[in-house]
Amino acid sequence: MATNDTAQRNRFSDTFGYASGRAATKVVGKMTPYVQEFIQNAPFVIQASADADGNCDASPKGGKPGFVKVLDEKHLVFPDVAGNKLFQTYQNLDSNSHIGLLFLIPGVNDVVRVNGRVTIVDQEELEKMDVEVALFEIDERSHHLQGIVIEVDESYTHCPRALKFSDLWNPETISANIAERPIADR
Repeated sequence: MATNDTAQRNRFSDTFGYASGRAATKVVGKMTPYVQEFIQNAPFVIQASADADGNCDASPKGGKPGFVKVLDEKHLVFPDVAGNKLFQTYQNLDSNSHIGLLFLIPGVNDVVRVNGRVTIVDQEELEKMDVEVALFEIDERSHHLQGIVIEVDESYTHCPRALKFSDLWNPETISANIAERPIADR
């Protein structure tokens, strides 16, 4: 962690208190077996990046569980399926190789966080790593364009409070939203 980050974290900790117990030790420089298993079972991830000037982007990504491939305790492969061709994340990663990932499994009140640095790889490199398209819905754009290999700087499970606060996985709310959208179609 950079010195300025440490100073900021200490300023906030001095004001609001310090982490203790499990929270104080859960951030580690590799993926634990639990984190690896969680990622292998996660069909949804939010990918966050920023360019060299700090302009941020967060992008939802999904596929069949295991679409993000765990190589070992320090590395992931994250394929890019053809999409809207805006490439905001890749433009950011071109100038700032840091990335943050939030992995979610529907109905599970845990979140796995992974932060690291990426190397952009082409479609041929994905094929060498045996990365296959793993989607629930296949269409004419269902192929890999490129991908990223992530070297993990830190990973950890995040407490379920935000998911509980939002009641995100409540089946009654989900059913009601499916039956009648709370917002207009776009």
